[in-house]
Amino acid sequence: MAKRTPGLRKQGEIWHVDKVIGGVNIRQSTGEKELDQAERYLARLIEQYRKVKVYGEKIDRPFEIAAARYLDEYGHKTSLDRDIISLDKIMPYIGHIELSKIHSGVFDVFISDRKKAGISAGTLNRDMASVRRVLKLSAAKWRDENGKPWLDNVPMMPLVDGIERKPRPISWTEQELLLKELPGYLSEMVLFALNTGLRDQEICGMKWADECKVSGLDTTVFIIDETRTKNNRERIVPLNSVARSIVAAKRNNKSEYVFDFEGRKLDRMTNRAWRKARETIGLTLVRVHDLRHTFGMRLRAAGVGFEDRQDLLGHHAGRITTHYSKVEIARLIDCVELLCEARKPELTLIRRVI
Repeated sequence: MAKRTPGLRKQGEIWHVDKVIGGVNIRQSTGEKELDQAERYLARLIEQYRKVKVYGEKIDRPFEIAAARYLDEYGHKTSLDRDIISLDKIMPYIGHIELSKIHSGVFDVFISDRKKAGISAGTLNRDMASVRRVLKLSAAKWRDENGKPWLDNVPMMPLVDGIERKPRPISWTEQELLLKELPGYLSEMVLFALNTGLRDQEICGMKWADECKVSGLDTTVFIIDETRTKNNRERIVPLNSVARSIVAAKRNNKSEYVFDFEGRKLDRMTNRAWRKARETIGLTLVRVHDLRHTFGMRLRAAGVGFEDRQDLLGHHAGRITTHYSKVEIARLIDCVELLCEARKPELTLIRRVI
């Protein structure tokens, strides 16, 4: 077994730097499996920091250092979970590469491997967008000890071509099959999504503290604050009888979150159980976000007007806030009540004949 060298530690098969150099605590991967190669990497790093200290030269940091700073500084960001997924997938490919050496070509293998795994162009472009955010901050915001930017210029990023995946709403029969295949906690979340139109992260982050009593109505609604919505605006969530029954069943879960798993917050609904259930019933193209599409399309099929659909989906139309009147809330509750199974607005799915 390789002997541990001061300033180096092994994580899995790769040696990592963990050392204070010139008063700066450095933690980063060497990208090397062999100890002698890792030692040479550390020696070069020490010399680089010495030049910065003595001659004012610039440090060329690896991408993983910039990504770690991004996640640390933007932990409040609504879409951070999506960025974490993207950065985690791409890190083995470019994490060890220095910022100045990143260019469009370094993503070729990553894109090729992900396409072979069946990942869509839309998902890959979202991955590229996460990398682009980190690189932009490295050039525009972050400075080293001498006031120089971490990155001089943001390189051109590849745009992945492909057919964008279209919305895939589910039928009532498919809904029944899906709910039967899912474990109880996830089945409740899926049914809640189908009856409220909430996004994955809005459901996972929904707290009991978000519940509000409606004056003059014998009911409650949930208010999702602007820090947890996609458009950074508060959102009201009226509940129909199905959604209310789910909330009532969860009320004594002894968690600050409405939907929890053994007392802890769920990170996302798109997990192994979701994928397994989806595959078992032949709905591999259905995403969690398609539950929201289903909600919107069922509202339209039930005759709910455009403006009410906009409000129920949390779209900002520039005319309304969460300061609804009792009459407005009652109307929105009536709208979502149309989606209860006894009323079942039918969808007609039109497919191209091949």
